[in-house]
Amino acid sequence: MHTQPLLFREAQVADIPQMSTVRLSVQENRLSDPARVTAQDYLEYLTQRGKGWVCEAEGIIVGFGIADVVGHSIWALFVQPEFAGLGIGKRLHELMLQWYFAKPPKPSGSAQPPAPAPKNSTAAKAGKTPAGPKAEKYALK
Repeated sequence: MHTQPLLFREAQVADIPQMSTVRLSVQENRLSDPARVTAQDYLEYLTQRGKGWVCEAEGIIVGFGIADVVGHSIWALFVQPEFAGLGIGKRLHELMLQWYFAKPPKPSGSAQPPAPAPKNSTAAKAGKTPAGPKAEKYALK
């Protein structure tokens, strides 16, 4: 079991090589072709499409997550297998959701407020309201 302190912080462009190492270390949701996710993809999601966070143990990135505000999704959430079960993924997910839902909504052309999240969704359990082009799909009628 790992007992070193964990540090959560915003991801930086300089973190991309270590984030890629974590991405390629996972056993679940493995890339059939590691070349499909490039350093340019990470750069775009960190600087143009959203924001990311990392978890460090002794200065080494052991988990990361990137929220995509353009696509209204989580683009990446990965933890090195030997660090699984420590709550790293959960904390990264919380950080992404806090940031995403704190952002002012972009005009959608509709005067209606965003609908509540579906009852069983992670967002609903966290008391959040969905945003994005499909939010009206979940409106209570």
